[in-house]
Amino acid sequence: MKVTLILVGKTVNKHFVDLVDDYASRLKHYINFDIFTIPELKNTKNLSVEQQKQQEGELILKQLQAGDHVVLLDEHGKELRSVEFSAYMEQKMQTVSKRLVFVIGGPYGFSPDVYERANGKLSLSKMTFSHQMVRLIFVEQLYRAMTIMRGEPYHHE
Repeated sequence: MKVTLILVGKTVNKHFVDLVDDYASRLKHYINFDIFTIPELKNTKNLSVEQQKQQEGELILKQLQAGDHVVLLDEHGKELRSVEFSAYMEQKMQTVSKRLVFVIGGPYGFSPDVYERANGKLSLSKMTFSHQMVRLIFVEQLYRAMTIMRGEPYHHE
């Protein structure tokens, strides 16, 4: 199984880029992991929020393959503690045959078509984080989940 993180818009803060890259490289020790970035839309001043979500949604859907299990990182998704997320990942690693794809959308969320295509939704917190931070928090939590699975000392209860 391959784990892919799809992002809308590049990470601009150099510190976040370095940290995300660090965790992504650590993850390669445990899983086949990659990050795919969809470029931000141009000329969004002329687009409504719904038009932006629709256009971003079309770009997201183009990156998905038929057998993908798609999980949206969404404020209305299920919240899991780190240990629960590790168990979730372990279960997915046994049941998803092709790609497990996590998606972080644009600033206004996802289009109805993307919600319809999704197999699930997860929330990282009830709090709101910048999209830059969500990327870092997610890859760190994915790394933490892998270390929990292996019984490594990164996570402490």
